Amino acid sequence: MKSEIKSEWMSEAPPIIKEFLGYVGTIKGKSPKTVDEYYLDLRTFFRYIKKSRDLVPPETDFEKIGISDVDLDFIKTITLTHVFEYMNYLSTERHNKASTRSRKVSSLRTFFKYLTNKTGKLAFNPVEELETPKQRKSLPKYLTLEQSLELLSKVDGPTKERDYCILTLFLNCGMRLSELVSLNLSDVRRGTSTVRIVGKGNKERIVYLNDACLDAIDRYIRVRPNNALIDKNALFISKQKKRISPKTVQYLVKKYLSEIELGNLSVHKLRHTAATLMYQHGHVDIRVLKDILGHENLGTTEIYTHLSDEQMANAAKANPLSKVKQRSSVDLKKAIKKEPE
Repeated sequence: MKSEIKSEWMSEAPPIIKEFLGYVGTIKGKSPKTVDEYYLDLRTFFRYIKKSRDLVPPETDFEKIGISDVDLDFIKTITLTHVFEYMNYLSTERHNKASTRSRKVSSLRTFFKYLTNKTGKLAFNPVEELETPKQRKSLPKYLTLEQSLELLSKVDGPTKERDYCILTLFLNCGMRLSELVSLNLSDVRRGTSTVRIVGKGNKERIVYLNDACLDAIDRYIRVRPNNALIDKNALFISKQKKRISPKTVQYLVKKYLSEIELGNLSVHKLRHTAATLMYQHGHVDIRVLKDILGHENLGTTEIYTHLSDEQMANAAKANPLSKVKQRSSVDLKKAIKKEPE
């Protein structure tokens, strides 16, 4: 899918957008997936502008509107009002969630900042005052410690060593799905008990492996296929003798979650689980947790600092004033009489 999108913007995007995408991919070091998202967001925006200005026939399907003719002169006509109208369109017509609209705002900000500050092609940034849509903050869903143990106990079948290892890394290291499937044999450094993870924007981080992870990896390596492999470097191998795909991992995780009646949860919830267990049970410092998860901002990690009802109840009981009760006037008089003269 990624290669299809890239080939599309390479052939259909106007030069000014191609230059921008090249900048964020090469200079900023953003991942191919992120570059594709920038293109799709900008394409939607300029399709809307062209349609709202009646620059295409009324009967033209929105998804068929081309943007190859968008140039600097066209971009110079964009105002903040146009962007506000576009955001309203995303909300009322396309029914985009706040999170989706926030990403599109980010894409526009980056694009216009590039044209203004990096290339000087624009003298004024029309979206400088554009605010990000407020998102309703909700606590991440996660498995309890008991549910996590139950999930691991359900692993069985011809690929049980591989599947158990995958679940163990998710639950102990908090990897993203894309990070896990991209792991290579060489990323596991047995001598230092660490694993090299390539995260968003091709940023690398080193995460330490605990005994559970090391044992699971060792057991899997002993049965890992070695003959006629399509990708000899891949850590996790599929039945087709190639690197395991995200869909396969999603399927097997869903299967085991269903066995403990949590089939409604996604693979990403295992990442939430790892973070929550490390914070609540391991008392891991929030800044350390940020580095383990590969978050760019501490604010992203802070969502895992939520406390369970039991923890909040225990905190209230631990207050040294928890047993101090208001005295009645009768009790106060008795206490005064008992005081030595």
